[in-house]
Amino acid sequence: MATPIGNLRDISLRALDVLKSVDAVAAEDTRVTGRLLSYYGIRRRLIAVHGHNEKRAVRQVLNLLEQGNSVALVTDAGTPAVSDPGALLVAAARGAGHAVTPVPGANAAIAAISAAGINAQQFLFYGFLPARAPERRRALAQLAALPYTLVFYEAPHRVTECVADLCEALGEERRIVIARELTKLFETVHACRLAEAADWLAQDADRRRGEFVLITEGAAASTDDADAARRTLRALLAELPLRRAVDLAVKLMGGKKKNELYRMALEVKRDL
Repeated sequence: MATPIGNLRDISLRALDVLKSVDAVAAEDTRVTGRLLSYYGIRRRLIAVHGHNEKRAVRQVLNLLEQGNSVALVTDAGTPAVSDPGALLVAAARGAGHAVTPVPGANAAIAAISAAGINAQQFLFYGFLPARAPERRRALAQLAALPYTLVFYEAPHRVTECVADLCEALGEERRIVIARELTKLFETVHACRLAEAADWLAQDADRRRGEFVLITEGAAASTDDADAARRTLRALLAELPLRRAVDLAVKLMGGKKKNELYRMALEVKRDL
C-alpha cells in the first residue's frame, strides 16, 4: 500500500480505510509509520519488515494471515517493493495462497516525471545506481546508448559524484532534471544541461540535501552514433582493460563492428 512521500496529506481515502480496517501493519520503519498513523488517529499493531529482517518477518506475517488476520504492507514513503523492501513478503504471501491487493498512491519517480518537462512516453526506472564508483560507471556505460528517458533515485551524500558520472557517461549536452524533497517544504525541481548540474549543486549546500530523483534524456535513437560510441568506450575504459571494454561495447552498441570500435577505443584511450 502506498504512503505519502513527504506531505502527509498525500494519502488516498482508500488507503486510510484500509489502515483503519486491518489487524496489523507491516512497516519498513515502525517509527515512521507510527507517526503517519498517529496523524490520522489510527491505532494498529505494527510489525517491522525491512531489508535486514525481511526473511524472518515473512514468517511472522504469514502466521498472522494463516490465522485469518489482515495485514497492510507499507514502506516509509511511496510504494513497497519499488526500491524498498516488500517483494519477498508479497511473493511469499501469494505463494501461500493469500490474496494480495495493491492500494496505489504516491511515488517519487512518477511525481518527478510529471514535473520534469522531459518526454517520458518511454522511460527506464533504474532506482538506485551502485554506491561504489566503478560499478556505477559500468552500469551507466550499459545505459548510455539507450533511447529511453532514464530515472534514478540517489542519496544526498552521493548525488554530486553521481551527477559527475552521469555527465561523463551520457555526455554534457543531455538535459537532466534534479528533483529533491518532493512534496516537502523545500521541494526543488531544477532542469539544466548535464555539464551544468555539478556546478548548480555546488553553489548551495542545501541543494545537496534530501532525497533525490534524477531524470535524464535518453540517447539519440541511432545506435550508430559515433559520439555515443566514444562516450560508452570512455566510461568502460576508465574501469576495464582495452579488449574487455571493446567486447562489452560491441554488445552494447549493436550496430557497430568490433574492428571499428577497437580503432575508436585506441583513440579514446590515448586521450584518457
